[in-house]
Amino acid sequence: QVQLSESGGGLVQPGGSLRLSCAASGRISSIAIVGWYRQAPGKEREAVASISGYGATNYADSVKGRFTISRDNAKKWVDLQMNSLKSEDTAVYYCNVEQFGYNYWGQGTQVTVSS
Repeated sequence: QVQLSESGGGLVQPGGSLRLSCAASGRISSIAIVGWYRQAPGKEREAVASISGYGATNYADSVKGRFTISRDNAKKWVDLQMNSLKSEDTAVYYCNVEQFGYNYWGQGTQVTVSS
């Protein structure tokens, strides 16, 4: 059973930074794809960033150059460093692990960007 727990959300002013962390328990394959998604009020959940077991990363166009995803397979965590935050980044952010045909989700952490 894989369980994910996110932390690091909060309120930040436009232009500020936040670092989200996701801690995993259970068996996580080194080749699992780990990522972050977000869902804003009234909108569908969207992919933000992902990283493969080989370190290949993908980012949504809206966050390229501002967000950085990283993972530590041994410690079973994945971080999302978010810089130059904008009001449109406001959403609940979810950690996701995709492995062996299954998707696992955390409970989410709220990020609010507002002055």
